Formats: sequence, structure tokens, C-alpha cells
Amino acid sequence: MGIRRILALVALLASVVACTSAEPSASASAAATGRGPAALPRGIEKLVGPADQDVRLQAYVEQVGQRVATAAGVGGFSFVVLDSPVANAHAVQSYVFVTRGLLALLENEAELAAAVGHELGHLVQRHAAQRARARQGVLDAAIGAAAASGSVTVGRAVAQDGLLALRRYSREQELEADRLGLGYIVKAGYRGDAMASLIERLRRQGSLEAQIMGESPDVSDRPSAASTHPVPMERTSAIAGLPLANAPGETNEKGYFAAIDGMSVDDSPREGFIRGRTFLHPTMRLAFTAPPGFRLLNDSDGVLAVNRDRSLMLFACLSTSIAGPLDDWMRNKLKPTPTNIQTLEINGNEAAIGARPRGSDTGLGQARYIVIRDGNRVCNFALVSEGTNQDRQIDEMVRAARTFHTLTPAEAAALRPYRLRIVSPAGSTPAQLAARMPYPDLKMERLLVLNAAQTPAELASRAQIKIIEP
Repeated sequence: MGIRRILALVALLASVVACTSAEPSASASAAATGRGPAALPRGIEKLVGPADQDVRLQAYVEQVGQRVATAAGVGGFSFVVLDSPVANAHAVQSYVFVTRGLLALLENEAELAAAVGHELGHLVQRHAAQRARARQGVLDAAIGAAAASGSVTVGRAVAQDGLLALRRYSREQELEADRLGLGYIVKAGYRGDAMASLIERLRRQGSLEAQIMGESPDVSDRPSAASTHPVPMERTSAIAGLPLANAPGETNEKGYFAAIDGMSVDDSPREGFIRGRTFLHPTMRLAFTAPPGFRLLNDSDGVLAVNRDRSLMLFACLSTSIAGPLDDWMRNKLKPTPTNIQTLEINGNEAAIGARPRGSDTGLGQARYIVIRDGNRVCNFALVSEGTNQDRQIDEMVRAARTFHTLTPAEAAALRPYRLRIVSPAGSTPAQLAARMPYPDLKMERLLVLNAAQTPAELASRAQIKIIEP
């Protein structure tokens, strides 16, 4: 199933699981209040998530960022590591952010500088403000066209053309940020080819994620008029034509590896951990297992389980308790009111289940709500299946929801995040190294992408490599 299809169904699930829209989820609430030595302003944290609390890692990224900013001739910016395993970098106001997931993917300090330099280019050129003005211009033009013609259809056509032009504009801004970032890092003393290698790291990670989701690995290489970013090959081709593309400079792989050695590459404990098809939350002390064939995706708003046959499970917990029987609450509070509401018990916990009425507003084949009282909090599953085997699949998902259970204190205490380690490959074959990766599938593919290696033989020839360990 395509990523766009998944996102569309996720948006639909947000409306299906009405019980999660009225209250923030427990994990989302916890993330928004986490304070510490690298705490962000609350408004910024709500946008990007919490900062990682590794002071040493934060200091290292800040040092690299300030070096690039000095070369760019700008000041007043902060460079922060976000507590997220998703490979990403972005900029908001005077902040440049990189995630732990991105740091794990990069091979050296020069590539980190390239990521920082690209985002700094966006801030220096005020790209976000330019896009906001252009977006408002599209809206004004669409409204004007509709008013002048007396036709909403005309207004929509103008808006559609304007949005496509805006996406092209956004792609041009990305290329400009690459050019600016390249100039910044070369002036700071880093190798010019780090910008192209950064893009290649992200391309390969995107291909791996597509494989994990059961999609074609080349999905991120396909141009799309709807995309706000140029495809990786377009970016690297544009960079290759620049005079500084191969400028000499340092990479500082040794210092970079020292900085990231031991870093968590997992979700934060306050968000819970994914272990194969099982989700486990050490602080909330709960767990469940998705059906075979499903992939779990974790987020502060909830946990999503996705299957290729268009079946989805969304799990979340409310931050407030519900008084009275859960079936009464489901009957009186959920709109539209579920049908066939029944009470049940799930591993000693009070629960209720209901079906969403079928209608033309959703086009869904099957949908179920399951609400579970877990101590003083209430958690819920929204289950959706619209594939050819929707009846069988919805039954499998209901059985999966019934695996929900409370972890013992010992089970919760034993949960630890996966961590990145810098090791010598000497004495181990590539297959043995891949076998150490704590994932259920694509072990070698994950190891190669993690180390920017094309073949297993490359791993054995290196003095040090990155590996993930429990």
C-alpha cells in the first residue's frame, strides 16, 4: 500500500476514533511536558517534539552548527538534537534541528555540517516566510477568481494551478538551500562532497523504509508534480555542477563516531518501544501484539499498525479517566454512535467493542472501536479494513487488540532502548555482523544502509563500523 494511501487512511482513522480527538493522548501529553537541560520553549516543542537529553551530544552538534554559522556570517541560531529515531532535519525560527535518527545515518562530521548548512540556508533566505506569502497569494487569487466569475469551480481550478506552482517554488528553495549549504560547509573547512553524500544517505534510507513497508525501493526516486522536494537524483545532479562540489576539506569521522557511540536509536521510553510486531510501553506498563504481516509505526499521538491489504490499527490512550461503564460511554459519547456495542474483558481489564455504521461518508468496509480500562486510564483501538478479505482481517485485528495486557514491574524495568555502537568488524563475517542487528527482517540491508556500504565486503574492509545492539 502506498505511503500516501496510508496517510489518507490515518487521517480517516483520526476521525473514526472519536475518543482520541477530544483529549490528548497520554504519550503526547508526557512528551509536551518533558523538561530538562536541553528543554525547548514550549511552543517550539509542540511543533517539533522534545530535545534529546544527552548533554554531550547536544554540545557536539551545537559546536558543529556554530562553526557552520560562523562561516555563513550569521549568528543568533541554536542547533539542537531532537529525541526522535526518524532521520530528519528542519529549521524553525532561530533553531536548526537534527534528529538522533539522522545522526545514526550519517558517516562523519562533514555530513552533519551539510545537514545543518542546508537548514541554515532556509533560515537565512527566510524560505518559510516566502512560502507563507506565496500561499496567501494563491488563496487570494482563487477567491478573486471565484468572485469575478461567480463560479466555485473556477476558483478551485485557480487554486490547484497555484498550489502546483507553489510546490515547484518549494523545490527551487530546496535546491537553493543545497547551494547555500555547500558554500557554508566549504568555507567552514569541510569537504564539499559531503552535501551530495548526505542526500545519498537520505535516499538510501528512504528506499529501505519503502522496503520495510512492502513498497518498491525506488519510490523516493520517482518525480511527482505534487512533491515539495526535488527527488534525490535531481539534487545531486544540481550539486555536481557547482564549483565547490568536490572542494577538499575535513570529514572528522573519528570525532563523529566518538560523539554518536552509545546513542539511542530507539523511540524515547516515554513513547514506548516497537519489538517486531509487539508494542511495549515501559512507563505506562502496557503491551499488545499486531497480527502477522503488520508493521508498527510509533508516534507521540499513538501507535499505528499497517498491513499491505489496507488494514490499519490505531492505538492511543486518553490522559483522563472515564467514569461509569465503558459501553455506556461508547453509546452516549461517540458520534456516530457505534452499532452492536458489547462489553467484554481483556486480560482482566474492563472493555467494550462496537462497530462503526457503514456509510457513504467513509467508504470503509469494516471498522471497529475497542475501549479498554487500564487502571485509572482508558486506552482504545480503532480498527479499519477495506481490503478483499476485510471480514477475516477485522477478526484478526480484534484478536490482536485482545492481546493488550499490563506489564509486570520486572518486565517494564527490563525494557531498554536499542543503541548504536561503534565496533571493529575484525573477526566477524558480514553475515555474523548482520545477525547481531535486533530486527526481524532485512538485517543485512539495514546494516549496509547504516554504514553507507554498497556490499557486505565493504564492511569487512573497514577499521570501524556502526551496529545496533539491544
